[in-house]
Amino acid sequence: MINFESMQILNKIRSKPDLSANIEGENISGNAYFWGTRYGVVCLFDVFGLPPNKFLGLHIHEGGTCTPPNSFTDAGAHLNLTNTTHPNHMGDLPPLYSNSGHALSASLINKFTLNDIKGRTVIIHSQADDFRSQPAGDSGTRIACGVIR
Repeated sequence: MINFESMQILNKIRSKPDLSANIEGENISGNAYFWGTRYGVVCLFDVFGLPPNKFLGLHIHEGGTCTPPNSFTDAGAHLNLTNTTHPNHMGDLPPLYSNSGHALSASLINKFTLNDIKGRTVIIHSQADDFRSQPAGDSGTRIACGVIR
């Protein structure tokens, strides 16, 4: 049985997203969608062309541009407006699992608001986030990026 709060969230994500990002990398494409709710921000990722069958780090970064081929370094560090340690940065998200190169992931995050992430970037990394290494989880190179608009 779905509770009332979950039903409200499901109804919200049936509407147009409040923010979105086109995610691109070498042979990688996809989208991120964001809906603001009173419980937090619903984040939905749908990405193709990823390295198959592995967990990948996923973060919101502080920068507002994605310029290849420089490994998207212009996206800056993880969004961390509250100056906390990893994995408690505002931009630290649950990892993506690439199922034969396709990842579909949805989560409800209450660490940031839509205003906090608008104009920022979402980054997919080549490796899983270890959730302990500082400052960013040792999640490998940046393989895909999208600007949140």
